Amino acid sequence: MPKTICLALTGASGMPYGIRLLECLLEAGCHVQLLYSQVAQVVANQEMAIELPSRATDAQTYFRERYAAHPGKLEVYGREEWFAPVASGSNRPDAMVICPCTMGTLASIAQGLAKQLIERAADVVLKEGRKLILVPRETPFSIIHLENMLRLARAGAVILPPNPGFYHHPQGVEDLVDFVVARILDQLSVPHDLIQRWGKTGNET
Repeated sequence: MPKTICLALTGASGMPYGIRLLECLLEAGCHVQLLYSQVAQVVANQEMAIELPSRATDAQTYFRERYAAHPGKLEVYGREEWFAPVASGSNRPDAMVICPCTMGTLASIAQGLAKQLIERAADVVLKEGRKLILVPRETPFSIIHLENMLRLARAGAVILPPNPGFYHHPQGVEDLVDFVVARILDQLSVPHDLIQRWGKTGNET
């Protein structure tokens, strides 16, 4: 059965990671439940010249057309759409990724504060024992940031900072983005061929 993945975009720098991840999940046939914060709209415009609509229905149409996604494969929910499936443990996704993840969002989840749907969805995934992957884009980390990450890691979350490797000899920014997205897809057990595996040569299949 195709996986159901909740993907949340928040207002940290690193929007190319989240948008590329969305594309790859849809290409892999996953059912994606997309959430994004108000500040994520600003960052998407600044970093990628993407104008995310304020209305979830408009954003749903935009991304379905952008990636030729089947109507049943992508659903977009508003920030306070409390009747969305991800708001309840009775209809939880298989996993959730917050990419990029702000320190504010991370802190709210660590403290159990669910003021908006993104934090509530993350809280549901944790309490239901499903995989929660956080991609925090900040540097340097303060002690508060590190303590919040440690608390979440102890609760079962995966902390996956977007640190690209260079052993695959990236030829451009796209290769660096794909390196990080590949690591996320591996955590989700979603097949991909974004990068060459360590120990394999270009002639191996």
